[in-house]
Amino acid sequence: MRVGIGYDIHPFSPKRKLILGGVSVPYKSGLSGHSDADVLSHSIADALLGACGERDIGYHFPPDDPKYQGISSLFFLEEISRLLKNKGFVIINLDSTIIAQEPRLSAYIPQMKEKIARTLKIDQTQVGIKATSPEGLGFLGEKKGIACISIVTIRKVSKGGENGIEDI
Repeated sequence: MRVGIGYDIHPFSPKRKLILGGVSVPYKSGLSGHSDADVLSHSIADALLGACGERDIGYHFPPDDPKYQGISSLFFLEEISRLLKNKGFVIINLDSTIIAQEPRLSAYIPQMKEKIARTLKIDQTQVGIKATSPEGLGFLGEKKGIACISIVTIRKVSKGGENGIEDI
């Protein structure tokens, strides 16, 4: 078994849509970034990459590469899912916490879980997503952006153990 942790943070940008976990969340601003700036997907991506001993999301998908301009971050998760499979790993579970003063996110979490699970080809019960407030403190509390932290557990399996049950 291996564990990885990921973190991402982006400032708000009034000219963008807010995308979290591949879900469009109605809000006055989106997040600034080269791709869709989906902090949830980015933190999960870095956690998965770290767990399997790879470098970070920016190394694999450079932020100055025009082909990633405005791209859905679910694409990154699809590619990382393939990388994990090719290295013989399966995802056991992932857990993420989105940190934002605004907007309120609880109503969108079921959709986020469904999209993340479908993209990674895992069961929704393997995905935990929570949202918390920074209670008015700092950059996030001043409603200047959103951050997310994620942790994942993966396991190496034998060729016939794609369901994660067989150990090597």
